[in-house]
Amino acid sequence: MAFNSGLVRGRRSPQFRLYARCVAFYHGRVLQAHLLLAAYCKGIFPMAVGERGDIGWFSPDPRAVIPLDKRFHVAHGLRRVLKKKPFEITVDREFEAVMRACAKRHEGTWISDEIVGSYCNLHRLGFAHSVEARVGGKLVGGLYGVHIGGAFFGESMFHRVTDASKVALVALVERLRAGGFALLDTQWTTPHLEQFGTTEIPRRDYLRLLKKAVALDCKF
Repeated sequence: MAFNSGLVRGRRSPQFRLYARCVAFYHGRVLQAHLLLAAYCKGIFPMAVGERGDIGWFSPDPRAVIPLDKRFHVAHGLRRVLKKKPFEITVDREFEAVMRACAKRHEGTWISDEIVGSYCNLHRLGFAHSVEARVGGKLVGGLYGVHIGGAFFGESMFHRVTDASKVALVALVERLRAGGFALLDTQWTTPHLEQFGTTEIPRRDYLRLLKKAVALDCKF
């Protein structure tokens, strides 16, 4: 849902060795699915960086997560919005459209065409999903992320109508809770995410949670 910080460093580290393998498997301007999944399982994710859109690999420390238990917070104002049910929520109906909408940012984007193609491939394989908010059938907000076992890695969100992305996030959390998921990773926190109870934890603690979560058998 947000990205930053922690470019993999240290040539002797396991993270650097995985980074080297990642570079080696970057062919045809699309990241291979097995490469992406292996990276996520190690707490590493890619971004397009620089003017050329080169692929960088990141593992923030600390790492931000949204709690899936009672610590997940929905503000009173948003609760009132939810009661009115202003949006239709759909899942995986327009995955690429959600990614493209997330990529349209005035400040620039890490979601290059190569990233879109790579994650659309993950989506076709069942490892990436979108949650969409609609008004009158029209896409007005949503989010997407990667799913491995009992972990969901939130990548980005967007809105064209007020509260659309927030309602999509609440819908995501409800779905993950129902599916028995153990981890909702947001990479790092933002003021927007902090209102939901997002917390930061040391990478070492995150990796312990991640190892347990990806071993679960959860359906999205």
